[in-house]
Formats: sequence, C-alpha cells, structure tokens
Amino acid sequence: MVMTLHKLTAGTGYEYFTRNVAAMDSTEKGHMSLADYYSLKGEKPGHWVGSGLAGIDGLQVGDVVTADEMLSLFGLGDHPLATERLAALTRATDRDIRDAMQLGQRYGVYPGMTDFSIELIQRIGDWNLAHGRAASDSVPAEVRAELRTEVGREAFHNRFGRDPLDARELSGFIVRAQRPVRSGVSGYDATFSPVKSVSALWALADPETSAVVERCHDRAVADSLRYLEERAIYTRRGRNGVRQVKTLGIVAASFTHRDSRAGDPDLHTHVAIANKVQAADDGAWLAIDGRIMFKANVTVSEFYNTALEKHLTHELGVRFANRPGSDPERPVREIVGVDLALLERWSQRDKMITRAQGDLVADFQQRHGRTPTPTELYDLAQRATLETREAKHEPRSLAEQRRVWAAQAHEVLGRDGTARMLARALTRSPLPSRTIDEAWLQGLAANVVSVVQRHRSWWQPWHIRAEALRQVRRFELPELASILERLVDLALERSSVRLTPAGDGISEPAELRRPDGSSVYTVADSAIYTSRQILDAETRLLAFAGRRDGMVVGERSISLALLAAMANGVELNTGQLNLVRSMATSGDRLQLALAPAGAGKTTAMSVLAAAWREAGGEVLGMAPS
Repeated sequence: MVMTLHKLTAGTGYEYFTRNVAAMDSTEKGHMSLADYYSLKGEKPGHWVGSGLAGIDGLQVGDVVTADEMLSLFGLGDHPLATERLAALTRATDRDIRDAMQLGQRYGVYPGMTDFSIELIQRIGDWNLAHGRAASDSVPAEVRAELRTEVGREAFHNRFGRDPLDARELSGFIVRAQRPVRSGVSGYDATFSPVKSVSALWALADPETSAVVERCHDRAVADSLRYLEERAIYTRRGRNGVRQVKTLGIVAASFTHRDSRAGDPDLHTHVAIANKVQAADDGAWLAIDGRIMFKANVTVSEFYNTALEKHLTHELGVRFANRPGSDPERPVREIVGVDLALLERWSQRDKMITRAQGDLVADFQQRHGRTPTPTELYDLAQRATLETREAKHEPRSLAEQRRVWAAQAHEVLGRDGTARMLARALTRSPLPSRTIDEAWLQGLAANVVSVVQRHRSWWQPWHIRAEALRQVRRFELPELASILERLVDLALERSSVRLTPAGDGISEPAELRRPDGSSVYTVADSAIYTSRQILDAETRLLAFAGRRDGMVVGERSISLALLAAMANGVELNTGQLNLVRSMATSGDRLQLALAPAGAGKTTAMSVLAAAWREAGGEVLGMAPS
C-alpha cells in the first residue's frame, strides 16, 4: 500500500534498527543476539541488498546482516566488514588500517549535549541518590517525565521571564531544548507495506500459495529499489555540492516482518539504506542527495503498489479492485474476494492500541501539563501495546501465528468460510489487455494531468509519475518503467506548461551532463509545471482582485454576529474585531487575512461568516491544502 521513508541518525541512532526493526519490534528480545533471536522466532534474518554492494569487498547481495556490520556501516560510516578486515591484518601500517576501515568519510557524530539535557541528567542523578540508588541508575519513565517537565518549566521561565502560555508552548520548547544542534544522517529507513488483503491471503492460504505471495512482495520491493536507484539516487560534488551526479546504486540491509504490533498479519519489509554511495564517474564514496529521495517517496510507493499487483496477477491470477468507500482518485485497491469484515477484524486490535495510546497521552498531559516528547510518545506506544495484549502469550513462530490467524478467520467467516473466501480470491481473472498505441498514451497522459491539477496548482515530474502509476496498474502493460516515462513525457510536453526556464543558453561539455543529457548543475526532475487551465483561473482571480464592487455587510449584521459570539462565550480581541469589520465592509472582491498560527483567524472568520449570512450572503468554505 505504501512506502514510507525516515532518516536514521549517526552514532547510536541506527540502533533502533537492531533493537526494534531487526528484532520485529519485539518487546521480548532482551539481550539475545540477533542470530539467537531469529532462530527462536523461526524468522529469516536480514540480508544485504542493492547494486552498490558491488563496491563492497567481501559482501554480496543476499548475505546475512550481522549486528557488527550494522554498527560499522550505520553507526560509524566504516566498511561493514571493518572488524573482520582489521583482524586479518598483520604488521599493518596506518594506511593499511585506514584502507581496511574506510568507506569514504565517517558520518558526522556530534556528541555535545545541550544545557537542558545536562541539567536533566543532574536531576535524575539527584533523584537516584535521594532514593538510595546509584546516580547513574535508570529511573522509571514517569519519574523521568516529571523531572523533564520540571526542568522545562524552569528553563522556559529563565529564558522568557514568564510561564508557558499552554501545554503546546511548553512541549515545543522542551523538544527544541533537547534537540542536538547537528545530527549526521547515517541512512534512511524505507518501509514497504502491501494492502491488508495481500497480508490476509498470505496468512491464510496453503503454505505453497503463501510462499508465492511473499515472493511477489519480495520481487515488488526489489523492483522498487531498482527504480529508486535509477531515478532518485544521486550524490553531490564540487564546492557546496553544486554538481548533482549519478551513482552506482545503494547499499542496504533488508528485514522482512510478518505481523503488526497488534499481532495481526502484516507482511512488510524495512530497508535500511546506508548514506554511502559511489559516484558513477570515479567511484568515490559520498553521501546520498536526500532531497531527491524524499521527492521520489510517493512515486516509489506507487511503483511498489503497481509492481505487487502485476506480480500477484501473473503468479496467482488474483484481481484487484477499488475498496468501497475509498477516494476514487486515490483508491485503496484490495484483492477481490477477500472479505472486508475479516480485514476490519484484523484492524481492531491496532485501533485498540491507538485508543489506549491516546488515553495514555491524555493522562500524561493531565499529569505533566504538556504533550509527550517523541521519545516519551514511543514509550507510551510500547506501553499501550503491552497493556492491550491478550492474556494468552502471543504466538512466536510462523506456524503458531498461522494457527491463531486461521482461528480468528474462522470466528469471522464461519465454518468453511475461509476456504470459500480463498477460492474466490484465487479464481484467475486476467487484467484487461490494451493496445498500447500513441493515441491511448496521449489520452491517458491528459487524464493524468487532469487529476493532478484538481489537487495541485503546480507540479513536478514526480507528481506526474505517481499519478500515472495509479492509473496504469489497471492494465496489463509489458514494460512498466518505459511506458511510465513515455506517459510522463507526454503529460509534461503536451498537457502542461513549463514554468521553470529551460536553461541559460550555455551548453556544458558532455562530462558535465548526466546520462539523460541534463546538466549536473541542475537538480534532477526539479522543473515546475502547471496547466493552461490553472493559468486561466489565476488570470480570472487577478481580475477579481482589482474589483471593488463586492457585497458590503451592514453594521446591524456585524453587531448581531458579535453579540451571538459573546453569548456563546467568544469575545474577539481588537485585531480580530478589525479583521471582521474590514473584510465585511470593504466591498473588495478578493481579500486576505494573514496572521501567525494561533492568532485567532478561525474564530474571527466564524464571526465574519455569521455576519455575512445575516446580511443575506452565501458562505462556501474551502481549504487550499
């Protein structure tokens, strides 16, 4: 269904991967090694993936990931086999040691703590000593939160000479006060998750069919990573990184999980992409240009969805259709025949955990007068998971999980219901075939732009690619990547208007151009486009902005609206009153109200709307984003 993307920070930031991701978000791993944990759970261990592995001596695609390799690559920025390579050296020189360890520059790790963090550690030590404990002992989460609030209130007052206005102001201050000034990026966590019906089919089908589903998921992930490498993995060179150049691909560790935090079937894969790539021109190890990765996120997510549907349709003959109730322009497509009631059942515990977490957050805010920090929020989520866990010990092995999932499906679907559902879902239904000619491609490209412009006033190639992928997955297409780029070209050339100037007229030599002919001094796929319809609408809007013949609201209607607001406990300040009177009486066809967040714009506009209606006007609310 999606691919999500998050940064991993250098130093100890990568450890969440071995502590939570590599160990399947378990609360039970404790001090077990990863190898022992995988053996106990019957899990496939993580493995190395990516074209960039060709530049890593001693590692190949498919090799098992170890905690030591994760530490070297993601924690330090060294060669993943640095420990092993160092141990093999005899009578080594400094250069030998450096060559064995280095993979370009190490990540920037900035260990200096903020004054806030130093004071918090001191308070924790004082609390421990006062309770007869060692100063360095860990303290209960509730005590830590209490001390953090105490330090936060004092620090806020010392800085601003007043108390925080509300919980939000205090929470924001505490988060900023604890944040390191700089944090090196060691990699990116890309998570690929299919729609629920795919996980349901995988969980309930016979072992052979289940293995096919998992293989299709793995292939879709691999296809998506290749697409990411080809379209979005760049590095920067030159002074201030002015040149953006192609690379030889990613180095990544892949971990496949089989359930959600609630214990429901949830086949998904985490891919930790190291912030280390080789420049295509000379093989130098440099950092990824993360700007393009994040712009490509939605497109790669849609590519995964499309590739997964294609593989499952080819291998098992299943058919996908829009899930009832989903947005027709951004539909969730589920496997036809998989019972929605079962999918809802497997969403309930996750919803229960979310509600429990919400209750814990509300209780936290009541106790401490602020919202939890991200770290505290994670702890509350773990607590909610544990508190809502069923009394019976949760299954550990895949065989145990499959038995529990089968029993849960039986509860929802009744006797023989699972077999009937699987028979429906696995009935072969080939995708409609299309004649792929220029006329069809042009029509589809125009429709892609039509949909995009209903959601955006401007776009870039990434927006067009994502929408094109949503539309082409309904059809059987032989070469997805090439047809996709043809659609993008048609959508941008025939149905869009380019706003970014095409160039400065200077022709760079070939060595300063990327393989697609674009200059290394431009950011890939950064050109901005719009449509003639958007420009025409903007022209009409500008014309309206110059007109002064709009409706004017009388003083009586304004006074009645203000009185009604006061009767409901709403009293406007001077700025809000001026906004209401100015906009109600100006007669301007187009007006703007600009103010910071929390200044009371919504409150003032509700009074303006009431006055407008009182005077006989019509109010239509719209949100720009």
